[in-house]
Amino acid sequence: MTLWTTIGRQLRHPSGPVGWMVGRLMPLLNARPNALAITALEIDAADEILELGCGPGHSVRRMAALAPRGRVHALDHSSTMLAQARARNRHAIRSGRVRLYRSTCEQLPFPSRSIDKVLAVNVAYFWSDAEAVLREARRVLRPGGLLSVYVTDASTMRRWRFADPETHRLFSRDDLAAVLRRGGFADDAVAVTPVAILRGVTGLIATAGRRRATRRDPEARRTA
Repeated sequence: MTLWTTIGRQLRHPSGPVGWMVGRLMPLLNARPNALAITALEIDAADEILELGCGPGHSVRRMAALAPRGRVHALDHSSTMLAQARARNRHAIRSGRVRLYRSTCEQLPFPSRSIDKVLAVNVAYFWSDAEAVLREARRVLRPGGLLSVYVTDASTMRRWRFADPETHRLFSRDDLAAVLRRGGFADDAVAVTPVAILRGVTGLIATAGRRRATRRDPEARRTA
């Protein structure tokens, strides 16, 4: 196994001492993607929020501060990442404003229409069935709710040797929009915007909303 493959696998599922170091670096590496994706959610003070793949919990803490009357649910399949997220958010966990779960994203442990906002930053590459994850995200969203997804554009990631097909699924702008639509979001509820992260690094911010059904819009009633 090469060093690059090892790095790719640790990004997919951080574990052990190397995974712990990966988690310590994530807040720095993901700072701008997290900020952009969270801004796109337009979080309200009383929102019920879910993060898919919370890593070391940096975004959890930020979103909890933005929703002082709400609650942040965050899940990850890595016990290493959850330990760091727990340490970073211990006070909010004690007060009940943050809840952490060890879980995959394909079957979310939440009732339908129970979440206002869903965040997923730099994790879509690792979903074994992205369409299933997005169907679950849409299921738990309340009508009028919003999903925000960040990935680094495939044109950038192809230059990174750790982003091997064995560990990473790459997305262009069109790929990301298409997978959101296959996940059940209506065409006109999906938007994907390229963003500059660093010099030579292009990211993609995708938002997808669950539309409110109305009497005047039967199509919204079918897709809500």
